[in-house]
Amino acid sequence: MRILELAWQWFLQPAQWSGTDGIPNRLGQHLYYTLLALLVAAAIAVPLGLLIGHTNRGGFLVVNTANAARALPTVGVLVLVVTLSGIGLLPVIVPLVALAIPPILVNTYEGVRQVEPELVDASRCMGMREGELVRQVEIPLALPLILLGLRTAAIQTVSTATIAAYVGLGGLGRYVFDGLARRDYQTLVGGAVIVVLLALATEALFVLLHKVTVSDGVRRR
Repeated sequence: MRILELAWQWFLQPAQWSGTDGIPNRLGQHLYYTLLALLVAAAIAVPLGLLIGHTNRGGFLVVNTANAARALPTVGVLVLVVTLSGIGLLPVIVPLVALAIPPILVNTYEGVRQVEPELVDASRCMGMREGELVRQVEIPLALPLILLGLRTAAIQTVSTATIAAYVGLGGLGRYVFDGLARRDYQTLVGGAVIVVLLALATEALFVLLHKVTVSDGVRRR
């Protein structure tokens, strides 16, 4: 209860809602890092997952490599990229993309592979080309698992984007790192609460997106 009281008092301070260190600005920075990393990861992982799932070639190697990449320490990758390229946005985006790719890639691949072969064969017999087969049959049926991969990646990225503050950038991590450095526990707890709430909001958004985009027939399957 004491933690919640600290966070509530922090939120009530007018200074927290304006200026460069205000919640709106820090939240906007945090969302920018998260969305950029997620878009880059999805642009890489979704087409690759569809390709190896549709052709059934290279799936074992790619999926096992992706699963092995889950073990990469995010802060370790961050420090390595900083060492190679210096301070900036790149060292933040690279580890976040590396974190987001595995769940998107694996779930996209598994979603396509779980489409019944009979449906694929019937679609080919009807004269569908390979591109039409992917767009009109495999993607709609694999969509629940694709969204699950995106949801997992989004929640992980939202929670981990606090590392931007580790290299001097903004975002909600500033409250956590600065609060810890100054022993300002009210700021630390307040920032942590916002990150938790943002992760929960991301979860709710993908639940809604699932209901809107996945057809009733596929959900029943």
